[in-house]
Amino acid sequence: MKRLLVLAAAVTGLWANAQGYPGSKPIAIVVPYAAGGPTDRVARDLAAALRKTLPGGHFVIENVNGAGGTIGATKVAKANPDGHTLLLWHIGMASTVSLYRKLQFKPLDDFEYLGIVNDVPMTLIGKPQLPATNYRDFENYIRANGGKLNIAHAGLGSASHLCGLMWQSAVNAKEAMTTIPFGGTAPAMTALVAGQVDVLCDQTTNTTAQIESGRVKAFAVTTAGRLASPPLLKDYPSLQEVGLKGFSLTIWHGLYAPKGTPAPVLKQLNEALKRALKNPEFIRKQEALGALVVTDSRMEPAGHKAFVAAEIAKFKPLIEAAGKFAD
Repeated sequence: MKRLLVLAAAVTGLWANAQGYPGSKPIAIVVPYAAGGPTDRVARDLAAALRKTLPGGHFVIENVNGAGGTIGATKVAKANPDGHTLLLWHIGMASTVSLYRKLQFKPLDDFEYLGIVNDVPMTLIGKPQLPATNYRDFENYIRANGGKLNIAHAGLGSASHLCGLMWQSAVNAKEAMTTIPFGGTAPAMTALVAGQVDVLCDQTTNTTAQIESGRVKAFAVTTAGRLASPPLLKDYPSLQEVGLKGFSLTIWHGLYAPKGTPAPVLKQLNEALKRALKNPEFIRKQEALGALVVTDSRMEPAGHKAFVAAEIAKFKPLIEAAGKFAD
């Protein structure tokens, strides 16, 4: 009985605090990576927009780097569920559950889902020496020479890693390409430009300048259809268009709160997020990063969670088939 009374008092306290949310306490958006990277930039742009759409909300960015983003995510999962500690994370929310055998949180159980923020398209690119000039020639070349070629990625569980796994599975070449991991996108791109690796799949924010300069060859985009922007990529086909049915992959970012955050607080945060996603300045900044601001049902908590569940199901067989795990 005493434990029930204590629990009831705690719940009552949370709901009472929810009535005065956000109050004077800062709202920390935890970014599970070091400052300066793409996710950090999205978080800072989002925080600036949220300050305008949640009256009284004082948003700050807290970088908690390490273990592929899982340290920061664990911190939020175990945080006080009062709406003052949030998480901004990308597709790691869907991939780590299969990559890490000793994960300290459950993505679908330990968080409240607030909405997807953006999508960043990816491009399939090759070293400049490849003989192919279009995607069909490129795929035929891979099929004929797969065992002799290699594909780079930015690290286990990175978007480029997942994209490479998905694409190789979809192409179903007779011989697998050799996978070469790097400690980030920059060294992987440097190796591709130098002709030391053959193929890389990475986000448009990292590839567009290299494509424009002719330092790499582009063959396709990973979105469901062709991209309307940037203009440079408008003429490249989507992988679905060239026959890889159902292929769709972007680097998306979602906003989360700890499980048990009071419903009134979640409602305020979701409504503030939806208003922020319509902010012209935020949209402009995201487009400058090569990102597309979400406008569909994934802005709602239910749509967000259903999408992540589908992404988990999509990545799991690919990761398990590759047989390489983070621990």
